[in-house]
Amino acid sequence: MTTPTLAEAKTQIIAAGRWLDSKGWAPATAGNYSMRLADGRFAITVSGWHKGRLTDFGVMTVDAEGRSLDGKKPSAETALHMALYARFPHVNAVLHSHSPEAVGMSRAYADAASYMLAGHEMLKVLPGFTTHEAQFDLPIVDNSQDMADIIAALEPSMLAESPPPAYLIRSHGLYGWGKDMAEAERVIEGVEWMIAAELAEARFRESMK
Repeated sequence: MTTPTLAEAKTQIIAAGRWLDSKGWAPATAGNYSMRLADGRFAITVSGWHKGRLTDFGVMTVDAEGRSLDGKKPSAETALHMALYARFPHVNAVLHSHSPEAVGMSRAYADAASYMLAGHEMLKVLPGFTTHEAQFDLPIVDNSQDMADIIAALEPSMLAESPPPAYLIRSHGLYGWGKDMAEAERVIEGVEWMIAAELAEARFRESMK
């Protein structure tokens, strides 16, 4: 996969913001999106922007430590993006969605460290999955204003033999990533869909009692 130029990354990040907003997964100024650039920098959304209304000015550059390179203020969660890029050299795009279904599920399972998604045909959109006869343990970590706490909580999952392509921050939202923006979008959409399907199943089961 060839990493993009800044101009190409801006185009893809702006398009991703509009797509996520159209799904209802980017309310208010929530969410942050990034890409690894061909020159070693990283493009990421500027703090405080509505992601469905991004322009070129809403995307900035940072270095590998998350430090601004153009005087703009990056997302408060830039460190979470940089941790993924540092851990996984093949990762070139990271997305963060805020669906009510994913957030609600994380709150309902208040003590869970993960949520198992099993038997879904949609599992096959995730990298490394080739059959519905599989399971994906979606990590869930507690929210914190200190990004180092979240990174530390995720370390066991990220060091696993088959690390996940997504994780959920409780009461906050979903992170998903991939080798390019298209794969990151597939991961986000696939996991969001499976969570919604699980909730729909639960409602049907309850209605049949």
